[in-house]
Amino acid sequence: MEARGGESLILSDRFDRAFSLASSLHRKQSRKSSGTPYVAHVLSVSALVIEDGGSEDEAIAALLHDSVEDQGTTYPGGPPMLMAHIDAEFGAEVARLVDVLTERPTVLLAPDASKSERWRAHRSAYIARIRTFDSSVRRISCADNLANVRSMIVGYRKIGDRLWRRFMTRAADDQLWAYSAISRAFVEGGADGLAAELEDAVDKLHYLAGIERD
Repeated sequence: MEARGGESLILSDRFDRAFSLASSLHRKQSRKSSGTPYVAHVLSVSALVIEDGGSEDEAIAALLHDSVEDQGTTYPGGPPMLMAHIDAEFGAEVARLVDVLTERPTVLLAPDASKSERWRAHRSAYIARIRTFDSSVRRISCADNLANVRSMIVGYRKIGDRLWRRFMTRAADDQLWAYSAISRAFVEGGADGLAAELEDAVDKLHYLAGIERD
């Protein structure tokens, strides 16, 4: 297994402990797109990071990238205590990566804004942030989106247009717009091979849905 710079990456017991934590936090979750256990997603993201030459810190952060955002409120003491645990157990760099990858509501809209408007505003804020990510955050975030789109492709092949009903806005146009914009932001930001894979996956999802990509 190769790491950055061609060096062999040997995963330590830190990775094992991170997987154990991710599994315990996400055990009751399943994927909207496929219904599979959520832990499959974090494993996919971590695998993509490793295959792209990521470090062990990046691979661990990939396992934990949704932990605070999705499960922080279920952890004793809430998100701050979960972040403190990640810092103490896996180090400051992993904690930094998880913190940056944790999405937080930042967009204020009029009270009468539609669900789609709110969702698109939140996604637009995330897309703008992509261009500010350092290489480590960019690698994990791009892998996250690639895993998402691949899971959506699997889901679409199984249930067709019913897939879109599983998401907040229940609209194909919203999902396809977002992932098109996200993939282009990663290409422009320099996510290299993962960004190209994401572009290909987004193209395939458009093709399956029968919606031409802008």
